[in-house]
Amino acid sequence: MKRLLVVDDEAQLLVAVRINLSARGYEVSVAPDGTTGLAVAARRPPDLVVLDLGLPDMDGVQVIDGLRGWTTVPILVLSGRTESWDKVEALDAGADDFVTKPFDMDELAARVRSLLRRAEPENATGPVIQVGHHLVDLAARTVKRAPGAPSDVPESVRLTRTEWAVLEMLLRHPDRLVSSKQLLAHVWGTEHEPEGSYLRFYLARLRQKLEPEPSTPRQLLTEPGMGYRFQPLGSP
Repeated sequence: MKRLLVVDDEAQLLVAVRINLSARGYEVSVAPDGTTGLAVAARRPPDLVVLDLGLPDMDGVQVIDGLRGWTTVPILVLSGRTESWDKVEALDAGADDFVTKPFDMDELAARVRSLLRRAEPENATGPVIQVGHHLVDLAARTVKRAPGAPSDVPESVRLTRTEWAVLEMLLRHPDRLVSSKQLLAHVWGTEHEPEGSYLRFYLARLRQKLEPEPSTPRQLLTEPGMGYRFQPLGSP
């Protein structure tokens, strides 16, 4: 049975989420603040954390930082904050997905299933592919600076599980159009596909991390109205 930890200061929401997710076969622990949440996670590491950003004792981003110091557990942010910079800050800190309050319980459950599925260990094999000044190892799931890259290129780049899922789908189909529908189904599953704006958001983040000139991408390309394409270096 997968163990979930829900950290939120809204007592009624905690009860509702615990009852609903428990009914779906999960073992659910809850915490009303960040300090308690970190303590519970350290005492009995969960398989996934659902985390509010607006906690009474600390910001949720601080909780993400605390967790990321020792675990790669999937983190699903559940927050009433709607500004894009809040999402960017949480994702940069190491969150894997973001659901805005108020939310549909079926959507939350679908996101939980998707993150748990992507967190399952894989015996994946794959080539090392150059994207910009980076080498992406699909088997090791690492992004490292390519030999000869400019000195200001970081030694390594961290991608969230969602970013990995989007990138891997494109890299495994080089020079081929991958439709938005295919990508959405691959990353979030067919049971609950989010809107296309999610793909635009994650592609923008991948370009920011991997493309030398994110505003004029050369490899992670958008095919307007159709989907996305990965163009290997050297392709016409």
